[in-house]
Amino acid sequence: MQNLTLSWQSAGALSVAVYAGSVLVRRSGRARAGLVLREAATVVALFAVWQFAGQLSVMGTDDAVARGQWIWDTERRLGLPSEAALQRWVLPHPLLVESANYYYAVMHFGVMIALLVWLFLWHRESYPWVRGTLVLVTAMSLAVQLIPVAPPRLLPNSGMVDTAAQYGQSVYGATIGGLQADSFSAMPSVHVAWCVLVAVAVVRVGRSRWRWLILLHPLITVSVVLVTANHYWFDGLAAVALLLLSYLLQWAAGRAAAHWRARAGRPLPAPAEQPDDIPVSTA
Repeated sequence: MQNLTLSWQSAGALSVAVYAGSVLVRRSGRARAGLVLREAATVVALFAVWQFAGQLSVMGTDDAVARGQWIWDTERRLGLPSEAALQRWVLPHPLLVESANYYYAVMHFGVMIALLVWLFLWHRESYPWVRGTLVLVTAMSLAVQLIPVAPPRLLPNSGMVDTAAQYGQSVYGATIGGLQADSFSAMPSVHVAWCVLVAVAVVRVGRSRWRWLILLHPLITVSVVLVTANHYWFDGLAAVALLLLSYLLQWAAGRAAAHWRARAGRPLPAPAEQPDDIPVSTA
């Protein structure tokens, strides 16, 4: 199955359609459903921007392989486990490999949508913080990705197999207008940034003891991006660093806004939600 994900053109068109639907639904008197559709349109639009930004770069791709090779060699010098060795464990199991390819292509976006819908409908007080973090970490990741870096599957001496291409599941095939999803945006891994964001939000906001199962999502995602040869260890570490920076920026912005309001003599709004003090849900 070729190209399991949306191109930026498809995502942009879907975003416009969903937003138009949200307007119609709200005018029909179903305000809550309309707001959910509006937020879904916002996230799909963000995805479209991410896909489009993959077509841009501030440097040529000629040195992308050299940058990827430098990351690979540095990881080996530091003694990190070889991504190739991890991949060799799963290559003899076609069903496992195909499942990893599907997880890479589908769950990255699907789980994030599910999280935002859950927060918006049942934990509205937590929603702005999570959406703000999502926008920040994605924007910073896109900025870094303007410098092309080849993933392990494109390194000539890595010994790694492009598993998605091997099974006809690649998200880097031809797209609308002859454009292709960016193959040189390995650093950082937006997949890892999003999956950790999802896990933090569910654990901090949810109350059920089953919420801890969400930790399987980042564990599976990290394993998947490595064994499919789409990312290095460093890509994931950089993504987590950007996520922490996103949390810090929101916390600092909240403190600055509170200070400004206090000096202006204005009443303070409800306390801004932060990773360490997200209120426990009663639902």
